Amino acid sequence: MSLLTFKRGVHPPDNKWITMDKPIVTIPPENGALMAYPVSQHLGAPCKPIVEVGERVLMYQKIADTDAFVSAPVHSSVSGTVKEIRKTLTPNGTFSDAIIIENDGGNEKYVNSAEAGAATNEGLLKIIREAGIVGLGGAGFPTHVKLNPPKGSVIDTVVVNAAECEPYLTTDYRVMMEDSKALVEGLQIILKLFPSAKGIIGIETNKMKAIEILESLCNGIPEISVARLKPKFPQGSEKQLISACTNREVPSGGLPAHVGVIVDNVDTVMAVQRAVVHNMPLVRRVITLSGSCFNNPGNYRARIGLSYRALIDAAGGFKEEPAKIISGGPMMGVAMYDLDIPIIKTSSAILAFNKEEAVLPEERNCIRCAKCVDHCPMGLMPVELNKNAIYKDEVLFKKYNGLDCVECGSCSYICPAKRHLAQSIRSFKRAILSKPKS
Repeated sequence: MSLLTFKRGVHPPDNKWITMDKPIVTIPPENGALMAYPVSQHLGAPCKPIVEVGERVLMYQKIADTDAFVSAPVHSSVSGTVKEIRKTLTPNGTFSDAIIIENDGGNEKYVNSAEAGAATNEGLLKIIREAGIVGLGGAGFPTHVKLNPPKGSVIDTVVVNAAECEPYLTTDYRVMMEDSKALVEGLQIILKLFPSAKGIIGIETNKMKAIEILESLCNGIPEISVARLKPKFPQGSEKQLISACTNREVPSGGLPAHVGVIVDNVDTVMAVQRAVVHNMPLVRRVITLSGSCFNNPGNYRARIGLSYRALIDAAGGFKEEPAKIISGGPMMGVAMYDLDIPIIKTSSAILAFNKEEAVLPEERNCIRCAKCVDHCPMGLMPVELNKNAIYKDEVLFKKYNGLDCVECGSCSYICPAKRHLAQSIRSFKRAILSKPKS
């Protein structure tokens, strides 16, 4: 049986062996720790604080919200006192208003009398929304919005993104290994929203133990199957995963719902299960610490709001000073210059590399080999988009479908001239999208 995959892409060394067999270790915040909760941890409208300085809050209590549809509330992951509301740097390099709470160590939980209604679509979506669940694979799109597609959309497939194709990252793998029943139950809950849909859990075959566990669990559940995927990057990109699992192509500018599909990350689906079954909002993340500079690389369960520095210190710190620290994976992550930033909903990994690993090769002249074109998973022409970006030619950039770039970095990885293709395309694309609409 041939493995499923998409067209083009690249095969970087996955380096998952460093942490994939290390069970998740829980890191609780220290008593007195200052926890920072940015009010914008998702795509869409930022929230507004609904607590005041000096107020005591409880663990699981909602502390920021908005009436906007495309948004998701923020909850406290500790009990404690609101010390201030101020700007803070976030892992994606932007600044956001944040609620600063001093942890009192009591872990006193807020009892949310969840309204009945999970038996209806509206009630289930409300529970998911009130739990503050967003896409945990990177983008952070509010899950209640994704699970409520435009009218007229006929959803016949829900794909669980278990590919985890980024090198070094093993958080999805570990949660599948350690709580696979919650994943299956979470998918069954989501399928209630789409009674005629089937569920597919797409996993790359470099995670065979997880595949075997899930295939065993899904045996006898006719609406759910496990798809074995060929290890390749960016297999976990939404459009590429849909192509691999369903052989459908999402049109340019279109949404997965336009081809009858919804895609949710592993931990997103498990967050839905925790919200519906255990009445628990999204207040924690499992984060991979990997790279040569850590004393104890592994997978750590940490509360949202805890600083990157506090997590690293609690996990054993560095054995040598890193030359580069990345939030996320090496292909799509963001280089960091400060560790005093909070873990947010979309945090997934912290990678620390020494000088030899972090060398950025000198950019040389393009040799017109077309490798970037041959390997682009979206079928774009990165060499032309790079030129458009350098000369800030918005007309040609759009003509060559630059806005369809998924920012995976495959072009930069494969380029023998080490052109900074992905960086220039990403920057120009975001500059265009951030322009005020006339």
